[in-house]
Amino acid sequence: MPRKARVVLPDHPHHIVQRGHNRQAVFVSAEDYAYYLDNLRLWKERLGIKVYAYCLMTNHVHLVVDPGATPSHLALLMKRLAGRQTRYVNKLEGRTGTLWEGRYKSSPIEAETYLLCCCRYVERNPVRAGMVARPEEYPWSSFRAKIEAAMGWLDLDPVFAALGTTMAEQVQMYRAFVNAAPPTGEWDFMRRTVQRGQLTGTRRFRDDVAHRIGRRLEWRGRGRPDRSTSQEPRK
Repeated sequence: MPRKARVVLPDHPHHIVQRGHNRQAVFVSAEDYAYYLDNLRLWKERLGIKVYAYCLMTNHVHLVVDPGATPSHLALLMKRLAGRQTRYVNKLEGRTGTLWEGRYKSSPIEAETYLLCCCRYVERNPVRAGMVARPEEYPWSSFRAKIEAAMGWLDLDPVFAALGTTMAEQVQMYRAFVNAAPPTGEWDFMRRTVQRGQLTGTRRFRDDVAHRIGRRLEWRGRGRPDRSTSQEPRK
């Protein structure tokens, strides 16, 4: 059966996951991680894409990115990242073949309600995996840049910016939010929506997107209850 076209919404953040082929290691040395991030910075600037969060794990990557007004730029970004990393690793190891599994996974995010939740999910991934005790201890995610107010090429997402009137306030609120225990079912909801290519959002958001694209991306299965109010960090 033909694969369904991936839904990419202009000017919306998307949660992206791409895994190594057969779950094999993609990153081995610090240079491997740095090379991927250098290309992420390069191509996000060339394509006008905003990067709100990232986490590079040993055998997969998580990104939270907004393609801007040109949805096709998202696929182009992922093609450039995957291709360059594959050629880099193959040259180092004297090998041929693919580095990644067939398709990356993506889920459009309802920003005002779930963007911070997705960033928390992404940046706490090393903690959930038992690699570090705190997210700031992991060097290959965006969390450290955010709490040190050293954003560099990372884009400041609008929900993060609304957490306070100063960067210090924003950092304090965001750190507390990421370190707080998430609501029951949040991790599972984030994982399932991206794996199934469905929408990370409330029923209202799903109805609106269905109206805009002419088809419904139904959420099937148990998950997080719908919410009509935006997610705020707990104090």
